[in-house]
Amino acid sequence: MSTGESLAAWQKSLLSVCVFNGNSPRFTDLPKFRKESLPGVVSDLLFHADPGVRSAAFDLIREALLAQGGYSASIEPLYRACARGEESGFTVPAINIRGLTFETAKAVFRAIKRIKGGPVIFELAKSEIGYSYQRPREYAGLIMAAAVSEEISGPVFIQGDHYQANAKKFKTDPQAEIAELRGLIMESLEAGYGNIDLDASTLVTLEPESLIEQQRENGRVTALLADVIRRTPHPKIGGIDLPVSIGGEIGEVGKENSSPEELAAFMTVFEEERRRLGTPGPGISKISVQTGTSHGGVPNADGSIAEVALDFGTLETLSKLARKDYQMGGAVQHGASTLPESLFDRFPKVGTLEIHLATGFQNLILDHPLFPRDLTCKMQDYLKEHFKSEWKSGETEAQFLYKNRKRVFGPFKKELSSLPPSIISGIMKDLEERFVVIFEKLGLQGTAPLLTRHFPSEGNST
Repeated sequence: MSTGESLAAWQKSLLSVCVFNGNSPRFTDLPKFRKESLPGVVSDLLFHADPGVRSAAFDLIREALLAQGGYSASIEPLYRACARGEESGFTVPAINIRGLTFETAKAVFRAIKRIKGGPVIFELAKSEIGYSYQRPREYAGLIMAAAVSEEISGPVFIQGDHYQANAKKFKTDPQAEIAELRGLIMESLEAGYGNIDLDASTLVTLEPESLIEQQRENGRVTALLADVIRRTPHPKIGGIDLPVSIGGEIGEVGKENSSPEELAAFMTVFEEERRRLGTPGPGISKISVQTGTSHGGVPNADGSIAEVALDFGTLETLSKLARKDYQMGGAVQHGASTLPESLFDRFPKVGTLEIHLATGFQNLILDHPLFPRDLTCKMQDYLKEHFKSEWKSGETEAQFLYKNRKRVFGPFKKELSSLPPSIISGIMKDLEERFVVIFEKLGLQGTAPLLTRHFPSEGNST
């Protein structure tokens, strides 16, 4: 079906499922909308050449989610409850989806419903926007569309991950780098993101002896961007104003493990800057730390993943300090999806608030037995042609392909979306089972009441 035919099809079908007050739809038959209209709306959100049509598709999806009692939300109330000691015993998964986003998000929702689970976050990093070809409005729309498809009500958590300052660009032109981050934050909030993880840990410098001076630019820039978030209007949901949840970071993933002294130094600078700026509202609700992992894992020469000595003691210590001294929900673990399954039940035991998961799920899709071999070869040829300059001396082909395979999701977005339904359903069935296993180990089974205790039950905008 061409995009023009797709547009005509879902526009025409709306007449039987909605009545309109001006441009605002009121849904009269949501089940029929899900079955007959939603696939075409999602297709146009992804691929229509006209930005106006993509925008209309996004707006319709958001209205459909609100109509069924769902809404994009901030996880702030739950994290502050964790800070007060009112909730514990679980770790919230934050899942980065780089491709097949609509289908993968549906698998996440099915998995969390199967275990009667509560909080799960969908996120996209600043770097992933580039190579996955997903701007915030598209990503949020696909997550909300998946929630509509799976009949989700209540809060849906969408997060900007690693909104990171580029150290080289910042050194050359700090104002331009801040302006770029500010623009991305504004774009994300407009798309309905309720959660933003700021990462200025790239600006930490080890030259000064004082830890406060080492963390100076990290704390200052984080506070400056937090001020942008707090001063940006956002819609009230269910008549209740939920402040955007903001995260900070003290140790760049892949570097030295974080320490209590670094956390104290960062928070000293951050709070000083908040007072100087007169920033309204609460500060950060969580802190990302380094415990020995790296994003995507470290590939061996044969492409397998090297074992990691993860420091659970650091996670436990910093989570306790974050709650006790700074009223945060706790510490955040990055780069964890390639860890052995046997480790995941330890995260809630040491009080880890949130865990970020991406590459392991990406690998399940790309390495699945049903994934077409000819498409795999085409993707590998693309990487070897376009990123040959990044093939490091001494690196095997398997290592090079593993480290760069995430870059295929954007250029091959249409090919992935056009895979036969039998292939997609088979892959997603196994992915759903993987989600269930990890969610259970993270302590999410039976946690659905967390959402009813801390969030509005209906998504009526005011």
